Amino acid sequence: MKSIFHPATSRGHVNFGWLDSYHSFSFGRYYDPERVQFGALRVLNDDTVSPGMGFGTHPHENMEIVSIPLSGDLEHKDSMGNTGVIREGDVQVMSAGTGIKHSEYNKNKDQEVKFLQIWIIPERTNVTPRYDQLRLEPARQKNQWQQIISPDPETEGTWIHQQSWFQMANLENGTALEYVLHQKNNGAYLFLLEGALEVAGKNMDKRDGLGVWDTDKISMKAKGQAKILLIEVPMSIN
Repeated sequence: MKSIFHPATSRGHVNFGWLDSYHSFSFGRYYDPERVQFGALRVLNDDTVSPGMGFGTHPHENMEIVSIPLSGDLEHKDSMGNTGVIREGDVQVMSAGTGIKHSEYNKNKDQEVKFLQIWIIPERTNVTPRYDQLRLEPARQKNQWQQIISPDPETEGTWIHQQSWFQMANLENGTALEYVLHQKNNGAYLFLLEGALEVAGKNMDKRDGLGVWDTDKISMKAKGQAKILLIEVPMSIN
């Protein structure tokens, strides 16, 4: 087993006033040649947007884009005609493919919105753009994995154009959990949303990240309440 540990304090950080963002991987003004990506995981941004503010209309292409709200209400509009609001407990997926334009704004004028913005490099380029939104069942995450994204439209959750699986779990203190990877050449990136966790001999705290590969399974144990996002991705990109 190989691993790489990214303490929360080691992330890139920008604050534009209306946007306070922490970057697990190189993005925008933040560049670290040792932290460009983890396999097909290209971006993991931890964003806080001020009341009424947001990202104006901007383009994307050939990227799988996942948004996971942590608190507040995020309003979305795109060039495919989709409009809506995503909240804590929702997951939004866009396959940018041949090209899409969208905007994201904090819908509320009296509170911040916090969300994760995640980019996955797709296995196929120039696909037809698509949009999907999923409402999660929090009870399904209690002391177990809930699959929220996979490559297969027929299984639990929504899907993207990559051999990638997203899982979330909310562990009680002392709970042990194992994750078995779906494919031999995949790795898993764990991002600890809340609490404390021990994984592969590493103690993780809130917003720490840990990438693990060259293994077929990962064991972990909660050191207090632990809310986890796990992203399994191919380690080699064609």
